[in-house]
Amino acid sequence: MPTPSSRYDAVIIGGGHNGLVCACYLAAGGLSVAVFERRGVVGGAAVTEEFHPGFRNSTASYTVSLLHPKVVRDLKLAQHGLAIVERPLANFLPLASGDCLKVGGSLAATQAEVARFSTRDAAALPEYYAMLGRVGDVLRALLLETPPNVGGGIADWLRAWKVGGRLKRLTLPERRDVLDLFTKSAGDLLDRRFESEPIKAAFGFDAVVGNFASPYTPGSAYVLLHHVFGEVNGKRGAWGHAMGGMGAITQAMARAAQARGVAIFTDSPVARVAIRGAYATGIVLADGAEIAAPRVVANVDPKLLYLRLIEPSALDADFRRRIEAYRCASATFRMNVALDALPEFSCLPGDGPHLRSGIIVGPSLAYMERAYFDARQHGWSREPIVEMLIPSLVDPTLAPPGKHVASLFCQHANPQLPGGSSWDDAKEEVSELMLDTVDRYAPGFRASVIARRALSPLDLEREFGLTNGDIFHGQLTLDQLFSARPVLGHGNYRGPLKGLYMCGAGTHPGGGVTGLPGHNAAREILRDARRRRM
Repeated sequence: MPTPSSRYDAVIIGGGHNGLVCACYLAAGGLSVAVFERRGVVGGAAVTEEFHPGFRNSTASYTVSLLHPKVVRDLKLAQHGLAIVERPLANFLPLASGDCLKVGGSLAATQAEVARFSTRDAAALPEYYAMLGRVGDVLRALLLETPPNVGGGIADWLRAWKVGGRLKRLTLPERRDVLDLFTKSAGDLLDRRFESEPIKAAFGFDAVVGNFASPYTPGSAYVLLHHVFGEVNGKRGAWGHAMGGMGAITQAMARAAQARGVAIFTDSPVARVAIRGAYATGIVLADGAEIAAPRVVANVDPKLLYLRLIEPSALDADFRRRIEAYRCASATFRMNVALDALPEFSCLPGDGPHLRSGIIVGPSLAYMERAYFDARQHGWSREPIVEMLIPSLVDPTLAPPGKHVASLFCQHANPQLPGGSSWDDAKEEVSELMLDTVDRYAPGFRASVIARRALSPLDLEREFGLTNGDIFHGQLTLDQLFSARPVLGHGNYRGPLKGLYMCGAGTHPGGGVTGLPGHNAAREILRDARRRRM
């Protein structure tokens, strides 16, 4: 492994996807850049690893849609080996009644499915999709923007005017839809539009995935919207699989970065940010080595950065207090399982497109609400929400011939267990529960499991630096979005120390494998660099 130089134009803490994206753009802008990653492989939570001999899967992050096409184009990720295939269906919901619902494929196909439960709901689908599309376009227009800082200068006033201008061009009903999706609960939004529980559950799942909340929590409608603004191969709202797993995305990014001259160092944990006066001047590694740089770019969550890597005396007391109050809790319990046979769902036996979709155990909004409150009180949902994907059906490189791997993304698992209990003690019990939950809908699933690897919220924090296991680097609530992400006054990717920047999902536009925080932060860093040269 090469030895780091003693000085770079910019050092990036954390080799997750946003750190790699930021490094690519900075290097293209003429800066010398080094990325320092604590683990032995870059990619952060978007990695593919072997969890049982012969069985590989995406370890944490597990599906792709939100990766922005501009990032894909600019970094030439396809040329660096990335290929993404679309799911044939969006979602498949087995129901307790023995029936099921399939969503996706085409509007007509979804309407035919929904009509079995409600003809009124089937007729309402086109307008619902159109409404999400209109509001999604507003959000898409903001994704590449730097949020205006409250109390900033003329540039921030111009940014605020630009955002206001976009909203002004909307009709009054469209503005009302924007307000609804940014402030209301997903449950309220869906209850007003639909009457059948299966379709409400299919849409409502997007409001709770990675979000420790009830679907009736105000603001959860935005989380629903956040999950539908993506695209796969130019098709909006689609979800897909990166061939080779999520690690294929970040390995392509790493190759793009190295082609631009970025130095990448793994097994290189950062112990602290070096500070002189009001300036960040570099980083200090765990082995004591100090790397000097006039720009320190943090691709770690805000709580980890400001509460563990920076001395308290270097921060304003009010800023630190607000970082302490910054909420991180996605309540995610993540499992990878090796299978010797495909699951057989009672409601739809055999192979088919439904097994290549997102398989959701969560038959109603009421079920999802109970799961949330159960986890609040008990520590985990005793009737959990589980999304299962079987990526080996479209990517045979992940498992031996005739065998399969499945990803289980499970809600809700409270990061803070009651009574001071530890997730180290509870993990095995919860793992069993998750397998039993799938087995109720697909008898024999548990018996087909050859091996499994489970990651509790505590494991996600230990392995990937996700405070409280939060996959989004902070909850996507109205007070933690846009100019207020992570803290009002520092929503423009610049930290409270000169030369300190943030490029992770704890900045706008938030979580998911988008690459956008890295893209946007790099633009601001290069703007500052140009001003410095003038």
